[in-house]
Amino acid sequence: MRRTDVVSIAFVVPLQGPTGIYGPSCLACGQLAVEQLNARNGIAGRQIELVQVDAGRAPEVVAEEVGRLVDTGRVDAVAGWHISAVRVALTKRIGGRVVYAFAAMHEGSDDTPGVFMLGERPVNQLLPATHWLREHHGARRWVVVGNDYVYPRVTGSVAQEALQGTASEIVQSAYIPLGTSDFQSVLNDLSDARADGVIMLLMGQDAVHFNRQFARRGLSDKLLRLSPAIEENTLLGAGAGANDNMYAAAAYFDGLQTVESGEFAKQYYARFGRWAPALNAVGESCYEAIRFLARLGEVSGSIAMTAALPTGHFYDSPRGLMRLDGNLVDQDVYLATADGLEFKIQEQIAHTA
Repeated sequence: MRRTDVVSIAFVVPLQGPTGIYGPSCLACGQLAVEQLNARNGIAGRQIELVQVDAGRAPEVVAEEVGRLVDTGRVDAVAGWHISAVRVALTKRIGGRVVYAFAAMHEGSDDTPGVFMLGERPVNQLLPATHWLREHHGARRWVVVGNDYVYPRVTGSVAQEALQGTASEIVQSAYIPLGTSDFQSVLNDLSDARADGVIMLLMGQDAVHFNRQFARRGLSDKLLRLSPAIEENTLLGAGAGANDNMYAAAAYFDGLQTVESGEFAKQYYARFGRWAPALNAVGESCYEAIRFLARLGEVSGSIAMTAALPTGHFYDSPRGLMRLDGNLVDQDVYLATADGLEFKIQEQIAHTA
C-alpha cells in the first residue's frame, strides 16, 4: 500500500520521438523542483515523488498508462510538458478525476475540470510577435509550417483569423506529420511563395531537420522564421549556421535578465553543473508545474479535485509573477532572436494582466 505521507505525481514528459530532445531538460528541472520542495514542506506537509511516464509515445498509449495509475490510486495528480495531442487523450481518460497541471504552450483553452493550463497561448505569444516583426522588419506575409495535430492547426487558424483586417496575413499553410525528417517539398513551396517569413509550429527534432534544410537551401537571408516552440535544445541540434534570422516568443529563456530567472538559473547550474541539460522554456515549465501544485496545496490544504485557487491569484515563478485567469495563466512574454547557439532578448511583447 502506498504511503499516505507521500504525494505521487505522474510526471508526463517526452523521452523518445521528435519531442524526446526536450526530455533531459524536463527530467532535470522536475528533479530540482522536487528536491527543493521536499527540503521544505513538500506539498501540504507531504513529501513528493514523481512517477515518470514517457509522453513521446502515441497519445492513446500514454493516456492508458496514466489512466491505470489514476485507476489504482498510484498517483494523486498529473503534471508535465507534452504535446496537446497527448493532453487531449489524457483528459478523455482521466479528466475530472485528478488535478492536472499542463505545462506546455497551448492553443487557448481546455475546460476539463481540474486542468490548469500554465503555458503561453497565441493571444500573448504568437500574435504580439508577428506585430513586432511587422513593425521592426516589415514582415507582413507569412507562411505557416506546422506539425499535423491539434496545437499547430488550431494555433494556425487562430493566427489566420486574428490577422485578418490587419497589415499582416497568412498566405499559405502546410501541416506535416510529427516525425517528418524530409522537408524538401515544403521548402520548394516556400521558395516560390511571395512571403516575408515562416511561422514555425514544428516540435523538437522536426524543427531541427527543417532548420538545417532551410539554411542549406539559402532561405535564411530571404525569409524570417518565427516560432513559439523553438528553444535552446533545437538551436543546439540545428547548429549555429542554421539559426540566422530566427525569432522565438516565450515566457522564459536561459539568460533572461530578470531577478527570478537569474536565481533559477543559478540554482539549476549549482545543482547539475555546467554540462547540465539545456535550461529552456520546456524544462522551466516542468519545474513550474510542480511548484504550481505545491502552491495549490499550500492555499487549499491538498491537491484533491476540490482544491482551487481564486481567479486573479498571483504566484511567483522563474518566469516572474504569474496571474491565474480561470484555469489559464497570464505571463510576461519575450521575443528573442537566435544568436548562434543562444538567444538574445529583443523586447517584452506581452505583460501579466
